[in-house]
Amino acid sequence: MMQKSDLRIVFMGTPEFAVETLKALVENGYNVVAVVTQPDKPVGRHGSVLQPSAVKQYAVEHGLPVLQPEKMKDPAFVEQLRSYHANLQVVVAFRMLPEVVWAMPEYGTFNVHAALLPQYRGAAPINWAVINGETRTGVTTFFLDHDIDTGRIILQLPFDIPDTADAEYVYDGLMHLGADICLQTLDRILAADGHPESMAQEDSSLFTSPSSLRPAPKIFKDTCQIDWTKTGKQVYDFVRGLSPYPGAWTTLRMADGKDAVLKVFRTTKTERSSAVAPGSIVVDRKRLFAACADSLLQIDELQLAGKKRMDAQAFVNGMKNLESCTLVP
Repeated sequence: MMQKSDLRIVFMGTPEFAVETLKALVENGYNVVAVVTQPDKPVGRHGSVLQPSAVKQYAVEHGLPVLQPEKMKDPAFVEQLRSYHANLQVVVAFRMLPEVVWAMPEYGTFNVHAALLPQYRGAAPINWAVINGETRTGVTTFFLDHDIDTGRIILQLPFDIPDTADAEYVYDGLMHLGADICLQTLDRILAADGHPESMAQEDSSLFTSPSSLRPAPKIFKDTCQIDWTKTGKQVYDFVRGLSPYPGAWTTLRMADGKDAVLKVFRTTKTERSSAVAPGSIVVDRKRLFAACADSLLQIDELQLAGKKRMDAQAFVNGMKNLESCTLVP
């Protein structure tokens, strides 16, 4: 059986989600020879301050070499990466890699993906699982190949999604589960002398036909607009799937015809049927409701553009003629 010291690992990742896995590798004695992450991002009013990624901050604190290529196919970067003589690469929440990079190590490159593949391939699997009302998701390790999130599955671990959970809850849970599955995957790689058993995604019980697959594309501002013509359950799941970030939003049309963006962070389903048009506002004993296709949805936490995030009662107290306003579907 191969030993930990035999594995020279290059880790690739950028956000906080990836740090937990890198930390697990370091604290469990794995030989991380280099870390690849995104270039520092300009922040501040004039972009004069460069902000390192969460992964870079951790790597620097622990004395790990850091590579930050602008382009993954840059010959200088490829040669620099090759100089570390890694025989395995681990990727968590990074970017699509060219073949010259993912095929470089003798044992390949595996990715930790925040979903049970082949379901939810793409950039935002956590958000889409909650938006779609899933009761279970999980993490998958798989070997990278030419396409996005299609490689052979090594290992999967499930994670339950409570009906009240938002995207942040699932993010935190999968962040820690991702570190666990990475270590378990490395155990399998060591036990198999670098070549663990793996399974084609088409052979998974979660794959019945291409049309059965639910994608997880990148989320943009327009993606986050609430459609009040959907059912109360659908809007409820939509809101929690985007909470707290980037946040579901709607347009509040005032009685005078002016519009303002309203973000909605938390709602409660009700059994109250809706007798008014979708997007209508109902105020009942300081509680705020919005009409959906089939029911009233109670709005609990929200934020009007230019204001602080607040609970619905504070919002109701501060708004005049609220029931004369509408939420544009």
